[in-house]
Amino acid sequence: MGTTAGDPALFIHIKVAIGMVVSLAIASVLTGVARFVQHPTRQKPDWVHLAWALSMLLAMLHFWWWEYRLSGIVAWRFELYLFVMAFAILYYFMCAVLFPADIRDYRDYDDYFMSRRRWFFALLAVSMVFDAIDSWLKGREHFAAFGIEYPIRLGFYLVLAWIAASTTNRRFHVSFAVLNLLYQVSWILRSFDVLGGSTAP
Repeated sequence: MGTTAGDPALFIHIKVAIGMVVSLAIASVLTGVARFVQHPTRQKPDWVHLAWALSMLLAMLHFWWWEYRLSGIVAWRFELYLFVMAFAILYYFMCAVLFPADIRDYRDYDDYFMSRRRWFFALLAVSMVFDAIDSWLKGREHFAAFGIEYPIRLGFYLVLAWIAASTTNRRFHVSFAVLNLLYQVSWILRSFDVLGGSTAP
């Protein structure tokens, strides 16, 4: 059965489904961070791991914010719905990798994160590809509005994610985690601070 183009109830219906996955991802990060407060002597936080946890929390909040622009799509197909859901699920898996049910098989969160870095950074690289497709789906003008910085940003993240997956060098991982957070905040404030106004792409 077809769907009436431009039906606002359809986007609300889809957004609720996406919101369920986003909520699970956010809950996994918040629950994981809360464990450090609840059991401070059991497992101490690792700052690289914690920086990526904060980055993922910010990414999920940002994801929910920017996906509002999907309301401009007047005709939805199942493939498009499946893609957006897969994007949300991808973020959920990244959050789940950061905070497993327990880390009894590892010395600490540094040991755990380094042992699972290939999974995490591979997912991060895939999320960059999804991000590019998602931006394109919102229209050529939306994609072009980011300028040359956007494709450069995607390329740099793909390269850095590959390096991060390949090395255990602590200095590199600290630098990547900190610079990622700083750039992430800058990118959001410069590109997505307003919805519905003329200043946002």
